[in-house]
Amino acid sequence: MVGGGLAGAHVVTALRERQYAGRLTLVGEEDQLPYERPPLSKGYLQGAEEIDGAFVHPAQWYAEHDVTTRLGEAVVAIDRESHEVELSGGERLPYGTLVLATGAEPRRLPLPGADLAGVVTLRRIADSDALKSAIGEHRRIVIVGGGWIGLEVAAAARLGGSEVTVLEMAELPLLQVLGAEVAQHFARLHRDHGVDLRTGVGVSELTGEGGRVTGVVVDGETLPADVVLLGVGAAPNTGLAREAGLSVGSGILVDEHLRSVDDPDILAVGDVAEARHTASGAPLRVEHWDNAIRQGKLAAATITGADEVYDWAPYFYTDQFDLGMEYVGRGSAEDDVVIRSDLASGEFIAFWLRDGAVSAAMNVNIWDVNDDLRALIGRQIAPERLADPEVALTDL
Repeated sequence: MVGGGLAGAHVVTALRERQYAGRLTLVGEEDQLPYERPPLSKGYLQGAEEIDGAFVHPAQWYAEHDVTTRLGEAVVAIDRESHEVELSGGERLPYGTLVLATGAEPRRLPLPGADLAGVVTLRRIADSDALKSAIGEHRRIVIVGGGWIGLEVAAAARLGGSEVTVLEMAELPLLQVLGAEVAQHFARLHRDHGVDLRTGVGVSELTGEGGRVTGVVVDGETLPADVVLLGVGAAPNTGLAREAGLSVGSGILVDEHLRSVDDPDILAVGDVAEARHTASGAPLRVEHWDNAIRQGKLAAATITGADEVYDWAPYFYTDQFDLGMEYVGRGSAEDDVVIRSDLASGEFIAFWLRDGAVSAAMNVNIWDVNDDLRALIGRQIAPERLADPEVALTDL
């Protein structure tokens, strides 16, 4: 296993559950045991959860299941001919099957001042700790990017008493994912809770004093900032695969079983994998918690000879202020949107339709229905039936 994140942990877990008796080694560049990342922008950041709950397993689990962990070490090269990987310290490890779970890294902006202290990204526990320490009364936090991470951090910081500004280039946050109607609901949610949400704006520079950030220049105006979060997406870590001669698109190209299209002894899972999705027939790369877990299990199935494929609809969730939601499928701003119930009530279900078929669905503050929504993905359903709360989801 190259990568000590959630996907890698679930590969080794599922292999042992399938009674795989071979030697397992997990190499992780972080010096932490594998953990789940959602708490970093949600419960842990808000101070509502302890970080211990984010770890997939305690340390003794790996010892008890004969999984060797090499933490704080990086794989720097893959020798496909000799079936070995090289570690940063020069040691070489042999492999029969190699699983690449190298994840993604937050994108940074090529702006003047982007390297100042206090300019942060959010990917690791230490990043969340840095943000937690910055949240509080009279603290000014500026977030560049109105995506899921940016909005979740904005909610946590605002609940913690900070003055929060979110800067988004598009006309609405999450516009390309949700479309205008639902994106406007999220914009209103944040503004109603005191977030200074500015859309259609561009950042030109970060200013500082004594090596530390003090402001963000936006369309000629300098906004004061004690901390600046860059929440402008993440880039998959494909360099190792590319240098080994593996095909790379938006991620490492793998088939529906997660095997590399170039080398059957190498698999890729999680954020870094661009896999053939059998339900759509197209390659798909997903950067969500649920997908990392499911692909970890699928990789284990492939390694142990089971004929399972990548066929599930993507899933994610968010918690922002008093809004909790689950989303399943793959919608876009170009899809038609159907709302069941009333957006203003704060409790509704949204459906996205593409060519008359349900491409995605989202339940907001309505619980225990996401499995029912998952069953609707890909089906042709009349919009008036989707919108009618008198028609049970199981009857659609």
